[in-house]
Amino acid sequence: MEKSALIVGAGSGISASFARLLAGNGYRVALASRSAGQRTPELPDALRITCDAAQPGDVARLFEVLDAEMPPLSVVLYNPSARSRGALVDLDADDVQRALQVTAFGAFLVAQQAARRMLAAGGGTMLFTGASASVKGYAQSAPFAMGKFALRGLAQSAARELAPRNIHVAHVLIDGMVRGGHPSGETPDSQLDPDAIAQAMWQLARQPRSAWSWEIELRPWVEKF
Repeated sequence: MEKSALIVGAGSGISASFARLLAGNGYRVALASRSAGQRTPELPDALRITCDAAQPGDVARLFEVLDAEMPPLSVVLYNPSARSRGALVDLDADDVQRALQVTAFGAFLVAQQAARRMLAAGGGTMLFTGASASVKGYAQSAPFAMGKFALRGLAQSAARELAPRNIHVAHVLIDGMVRGGHPSGETPDSQLDPDAIAQAMWQLARQPRSAWSWEIELRPWVEKF
């Protein structure tokens, strides 16, 4: 039976690595982002959908497209986040609201739609990308911490509610810098490799339900904790 996977917040880095891994293991992959972008050689068959995850109407339409064009949904990764940096007294309220909507409210919208379908199908996996800010609120980064704390709370609550219904929900806490496409001057393994993060996510998607993790932390060997 064909299976599909949805990645919301699709782009380079973690999303692209996980998409390639899923496609290589037989999943049909849908990539949702605010800008659907162009097809790439690595993922020529991916379904690309424009979606602002913070907008309920966009998320509802996203899942309507999936229902019409994709096999049953088995794996979802929610990867978007937004930052508004600055001193607490100087932050713009509209920017803060937008950051919370993208990082946390959008995750709720996607989780709700995915859960409805996974409950009907009898199971599935939902993954949420966290950050150091999920557990540590840094100075001049209150909106990011607020959003990531809320995301972690959503994942924990959903895991407890949905695990008995055969839906594996997990929060993947990325505690460190993720390697980008440009040389950083660092040693090769001093930053998190997005392909290695994707492998950890794939292991979560394949975990036997007798030993599910609701949260894992990933960091390079040089990161303090």
